Amino acid sequence: MSIAVEPHNVSFTDLKLSNRILRSLKKEGYQTPTPVQAQAIPPLMEGRDLLGRAQTGSGKTAAFALPMIEALCKGKKPKSGQVRSLVLTPTRELAAQIEESFKTYGRNVKMSVAVVYGGVSQVPQVKALRLGVDVLVATPGRLLDLIGQGHAKLGEVEIFVLDEADRMLDMGFIPDIRRIVALLPNVRQTMFFSATMPAKAAQLANDMLTNPVTVNIAPQQTTAENIDQKVLLVEREHKRDLLCKMLKHPDVTRALIFTRTRHRAENVARRLKRENIKAEAIHGDRSQNARQRALDMFRKGRTRVLVATDVASRGIDVDDISHVFNFELPNEAEVYIHRIGRTARAGASGIAYSFCDCEERGQLREIEKLIERSLEIVDEHPFKSSVPYITQKELDATRSRSARRPILGRRRSRVRI
Repeated sequence: MSIAVEPHNVSFTDLKLSNRILRSLKKEGYQTPTPVQAQAIPPLMEGRDLLGRAQTGSGKTAAFALPMIEALCKGKKPKSGQVRSLVLTPTRELAAQIEESFKTYGRNVKMSVAVVYGGVSQVPQVKALRLGVDVLVATPGRLLDLIGQGHAKLGEVEIFVLDEADRMLDMGFIPDIRRIVALLPNVRQTMFFSATMPAKAAQLANDMLTNPVTVNIAPQQTTAENIDQKVLLVEREHKRDLLCKMLKHPDVTRALIFTRTRHRAENVARRLKRENIKAEAIHGDRSQNARQRALDMFRKGRTRVLVATDVASRGIDVDDISHVFNFELPNEAEVYIHRIGRTARAGASGIAYSFCDCEERGQLREIEKLIERSLEIVDEHPFKSSVPYITQKELDATRSRSARRPILGRRRSRVRI
């Protein structure tokens, strides 16, 4: 049986966190908990299992990290080879980001944190495991590899967190997750987070959790007011030409470009380089070192343009991004909000351009339906599509008129008895 937790207006001091953690939060400028933090932290502090439905960017890392730090700093320190808690996450970038969050929130606590993922040497990862860790953040593939070699043992895990469960499902990690869960103690605290809850994810949660508290944070449906959102109707074969032309404008000081696939991200980056535009691609086929190097160059301003897939972009946290380009519209409308939110951070303003070909117009209407507004169409560009666009609002109005129109001359079917 699950228990739903109602939201409360609270401060971090109301959540019974220790002064050591409160000092860390104050130094980071944290003042008021997000909804997922306000709802999740109290039951987690009591040791309850939790089923959380929350989007990336909702503050869920702190929602599970803060009570974990509180619990772990009260127990015994890990012995050699022991793992006290495990956070499983789908991508390398997200794993590195979560590791950094634990170190930030726990800076005033004596606690060991390690991260393991593929694409880099396992030597420092094995060394960290050998010493014993309070918090291990891992991707499934590398963790199973280290378990198979005898370097990682999960028999003493007290707390287990599965993050981004729906993304794990999309990436085919569910069998690996079940193998890892089978190695954990039956008595443990478990937290399960997912942005959406497809049937397979719900079944996995049911198998893992015991009488969980349920926290359900509705997907964000609004975009920041200081983001200027525009749509350019363009045929697919002209998208690269249009992008090159727009990126040469001096106002585009730092741009993040989103594609749906790794192959497209690489192709777009190569085309930009041929046009003497400094650009790098970040996607799952690149090694971790290459991805980190590309991200560092972008963050330091040595590369003006970064082309990313949605999965690879989950670890990108860079200020001063002037423009976001949706080279391809996402398949899920909520992802659009996540993408364009990478600009206009910390009170700044930003611009989001979306390239929409004829086959993507249904996705554009889904985005407009989610954010409850029609996006501005830019007509003045050299590659404009000749096919007019009908907004979701216009479609609804047309359907409404059709429903009210009387149907004349309809022939009645004859029924023989």
